[in-house]
Amino acid sequence: MTNPASSIPAPSVKTVTTWKVACDGETDLALGHPRVWLVIPPETGFVECGYCDTRYVIDRDHAHDDH
Repeated sequence: MTNPASSIPAPSVKTVTTWKVACDGETDLALGHPRVWLVIPPETGFVECGYCDTRYVIDRDHAHDDH
């Protein structure tokens, strides 16, 4: 039996070119959150914000080599 929660898509997906990103919930200004810095693991190629669930996906073809 599959877990239905694991199939729920992230509310917002952003493609980025840096391995370290800042998130402050800017997708919803009324419900923003404290700024947090997230590091994208090379193994997965993405990271999700623990506050707003925004998913940051690295564009490996154009990524800066700063990890």
